[in-house]
Amino acid sequence: MKGITSSAAFRTLAAVAAATALAAACRADAAGTVVSVSFSETPAPATVEEMVRTHTNSVATLTYADGSRARFPLRYRRLFGVRDRIARQGDRTLAAGQLYDHRMEPLQDPFGRPVIAETPDGNSLLEIDGRPFLVTHYEYDWLLSDGTPARKARDWYRRMPMSMTLAKLQQDPKNGALSVETLRPIDLSSVNGLWVPCAASQTPWNTHLGSEEDYDLEYSPLSRRHRITLEGERAMSELYFRNRRKASRYRYGHIPEVRVKADGTTTVTKHYALGRGAWEKAQVMPDRRTVYLSDDGNHVMLAMYVGDAAENLDAGTLYAARWVQTAATAGGRARLRWIRLGHATSAEIEALARHVRFEDIFDAVAPARNGRCPAGYQRIRAGSSSDECLKVRPGMQQAAAFLETRRYAALRGATTEWRKMEGIALNPADRRLYLAVSTIANGMTRERRAPADHIRLPGNKAGAVYTLNLGSGVRDADGDPIPSDHVAVEMFVEPALLGRPLARADARGNTAAEDRIANPDNLFFSEGMRTLFIGEDSGMHLNNYLWAYEVDSGRLTRILSATAGAELAGLQVVDDLGGHAYILSNTQHHGDLPRSVPKRLARALRSRIDRLDAQVGYIAGLPAIRRRP
Repeated sequence: MKGITSSAAFRTLAAVAAATALAAACRADAAGTVVSVSFSETPAPATVEEMVRTHTNSVATLTYADGSRARFPLRYRRLFGVRDRIARQGDRTLAAGQLYDHRMEPLQDPFGRPVIAETPDGNSLLEIDGRPFLVTHYEYDWLLSDGTPARKARDWYRRMPMSMTLAKLQQDPKNGALSVETLRPIDLSSVNGLWVPCAASQTPWNTHLGSEEDYDLEYSPLSRRHRITLEGERAMSELYFRNRRKASRYRYGHIPEVRVKADGTTTVTKHYALGRGAWEKAQVMPDRRTVYLSDDGNHVMLAMYVGDAAENLDAGTLYAARWVQTAATAGGRARLRWIRLGHATSAEIEALARHVRFEDIFDAVAPARNGRCPAGYQRIRAGSSSDECLKVRPGMQQAAAFLETRRYAALRGATTEWRKMEGIALNPADRRLYLAVSTIANGMTRERRAPADHIRLPGNKAGAVYTLNLGSGVRDADGDPIPSDHVAVEMFVEPALLGRPLARADARGNTAAEDRIANPDNLFFSEGMRTLFIGEDSGMHLNNYLWAYEVDSGRLTRILSATAGAELAGLQVVDDLGGHAYILSNTQHHGDLPRSVPKRLARALRSRIDRLDAQVGYIAGLPAIRRRP
C-alpha cells in the first residue's frame, strides 16, 4: 500500500472487503446448492485393530452449482451404548437398553441382573419445533448378563418383551456433533407392548413408523413352530404382563407409530389396518396414503396398503403382489400383479384380535403324503417350509386378510416365496422403490413340489437389492383400478446390487466378495445425495459394511466397516438438520462371528470384542445437502 494516501487505502480496503464478502456470499449460495455427492472408499479391514472397531476412512466430495468442489472427511461417532446408564425412569438412572414390563418396571434375567438388549435397531431422527429427538428400537435380547445366548438358556425365554427409547439431543452449532441431553424409555402399555421391532421409517408427517417382526409368534396346529409360538406368548404374559393378563398373538405383528411432541411426550399407536406379518419395515409414499411393507422370514410376501385418505393408516385396502417372472438371470426380473385382499379399519381388526383364534379363522388339515388336500381345501406354503391345507371359515375373510395376511395372500394366489425380505427405500424423483432380499434361496429357487412356484431363480446366498418401478393407472388382478399413483409394476436387480458368493472362504473367513454387497438389510435413499445407502446383516462378511450406491453413476462404494460379527442397523439419512447432514447406523450383536473365520483369527477377535456392547451412532462430517428445487 506504499505511496497511497490513507483515505485511498481505506477505499481500497473497503472495496476488497466488499468483493470478499460478495465472493463469500456467492460461495455460500453455491454451497447451498449441491449438484452431486461422491464418496471415496473405506478399505476392507486388514488388521485385528481395524476389524474390532466400527470406523470410516471415507471422504465425501460435494460438487456445487458453480462448478466448485469441497472434500469432507467422514468419521463415525458413537452417540450412546446400550449399557450407558443414561435412561431416566422416575428417580432412577438405568441402562439405555434396559427392558421393561407393562408397568415400566425393569426386567431382570435369571441371575437377578438387568435385562439389557444388545440390539439397537430402527432409528428416527426427528426435528420437533427446532429440536432434534431420536426414537430407537431394541430388537431382541441376545445375551444374558453372564454371556449365555438367551435363546439357549434353560428355563428362560427365547424372546423378550422389547422396548423403544426417546432421546432428546443437543447439536453443536459449529461442527454438528450430537449428544444426548436426556433419554427415557417409551411406555408401550397402551398397545400391549412390543415384539421384535426391526427397521423403521419416518412418515411425511414427521413421525416414527416402526415394525414388529413376529416370526416367532407364527402359529398353526400343523406346524412344529407351535411350541415356539406358545413360548412367545408365555414370555409376554409372564414377563410383560406379570401374569395379570394373557397375551394374544394377534396383537403382535403390526406397525407401531410414535408421535413425539416438543415437550418430549409421546403417543403410540398400532395400525391393525396395515395387516399382520413379520414386518421388517413400512415405507409411506409421497401421496401419504400408499404404504409398502416388507415381510421377513421364509416363504414371505410383499404387501401394499392404500389408505382411504392421506395420513390415514387406520382405514384402507390391503393388496399382495404376485411375481410374474420374465427373466431368471442376474437376480431375475418380473412384472408385478396386485391381488386385493380386503378393506378394513384398525378398530375392526383390533376388536377381532382380542378374542379370535387361528381355529376360528381357518379349518386346517395336513396334506396327504402325495401332497393333495381334501376337497374344498387349498394347499399353501406360507411362513415356513411346511405345507398346509386350509379353507377360510364362513364370514372370516376379513380376519384372514388382516390377521393371517400371508396365509390369506397365498390362498388368493399371491406370491409367498420370497426369502428374508428386508429394508425398503423410496427414490421419489425416479419413481422407484428399492427392496433388499438378504438371500435368494428356498422359495425363490425352483421348487418342483411346491403348491406354487412363481419365483424360479438360481440361488444366491449373498442376496440382492431389487429395484421396483412405480406406475399409475394400474388395475388389480380382478380388473379394478388401484387408487394410487405409486403402484410397483416391475422388479429387477441393477448389476452392482447383486451379491457374489465365493466358491470357498478367503483368509479372513469371508464367503462373499468384499467388493460387493452381501446379505443386504437396511436401506435408505437420500434425495439430496442421490444415493442409496445399504447396510449389511451378513454371516458371509466377517465385517459388515455400509455401502453408498450413487444411482446416477451406478457406482458402489464401501463407506463404513462395523465391528467384526456385528450387524449394521438403524440406517437413516438426514440431509439437513441445523445445517448438517447425518448418516445414522447402529451396531448390534458384536462378535457374532461366522463359523468360516479361521480359529486363530477368531480367538484374537473375541479377546478384543465386548459382546455385551452395542451402540447407537452416526457418520459425521457432512454439511447440509441442499439441491435446487
